[in-house]
Amino acid sequence: MIQRTPTPVEARDVTDSELTWQQELARAINNPEQLLRELGLPDHLLAGARAGDRLFSIRVPRPFLQRMTPGDPDDPLLRQVLPLDAEGQPSPGYVTDPLEEAEHTLQQGLIRKYRSRALLMVTGTCAINCRYCFRRHFPYADNRLSPDARTEALATLHASPEINEVIFSGGDPLAVNDNRLADWAADLAAIPHLTRLRIHTRLPVVIPQRVNDAMLAWFEGLPMQKVIVVHINHPREIDDAVRAAMRRLQEAGATLLNQSVILRGVNDDADTLAELSESLFAAGILPYYLHAFDPVAGAAHFDVSDDQARQLVRDLLTRLPGFLVPRLVREVPGEASKTPLNL
Repeated sequence: MIQRTPTPVEARDVTDSELTWQQELARAINNPEQLLRELGLPDHLLAGARAGDRLFSIRVPRPFLQRMTPGDPDDPLLRQVLPLDAEGQPSPGYVTDPLEEAEHTLQQGLIRKYRSRALLMVTGTCAINCRYCFRRHFPYADNRLSPDARTEALATLHASPEINEVIFSGGDPLAVNDNRLADWAADLAAIPHLTRLRIHTRLPVVIPQRVNDAMLAWFEGLPMQKVIVVHINHPREIDDAVRAAMRRLQEAGATLLNQSVILRGVNDDADTLAELSESLFAAGILPYYLHAFDPVAGAAHFDVSDDQARQLVRDLLTRLPGFLVPRLVREVPGEASKTPLNL
């Protein structure tokens, strides 16, 4: 018998850019001690970070971490993900379901707030846990799309010809593997009156490797209009890897829009918002919505008054062409659309 000697392979370290998105998701920071240590932040922040983490667990992908400034506790990207003890302080008017989504849940995993579109909760998993998230208290376990719930959701969509758009939401829908997403997309494309698929996601921003060949294979072949709404609040969230991911999505036929939330200490000044709009458009993304803050329990420290928000948009109108000024809106439970905050 011929014995084969293995060819020696020179060992080498795998660089961050060679990691898959699943590997990046698995190695995301998930405890406050690690976050503070890796950014060289002072120990006095730890008690508050632990208290906030107990209410809503921390998760920070490393590609997003790498865009933060070490040693700066006021870094605008850090503020979005750092738990604080303020999250446990009760604030009148701040509630666990600020958009009253429970009232608009047609059935398990299917939400319909507006006439022509419906939202599928394809997962409860996110790549990043933003401290201001309006769904930080959402009962994902009660809205899991089990096989039976999936069948019922598709039947409801088949029987609702006035719905022409389905939104993949969550959690982050791109946290789902591509085989499952491809199956969902194919089932939706087979419903004649569904002409558009919209995906709300933060994953291509916080882990740009998510936009890979497997995703683009099913996405590009989808015979529907395709809209991807990313969520970027600050210009420093956009780096070369994010720009490359956005180019690939555009080439696959996606219309790219951005929605931001106005957040105290993150983007509540006109200079930052103007730079954000310019950076978005340079990356092929159209600024779409600037959301007034949703009064979710645990996040009152991010709130910016409507009057201040209106003034910021008035300032943007003097600095930017109109198509780069996002629409300032609030989602009011029970209304038939987003509500513009008139200037």
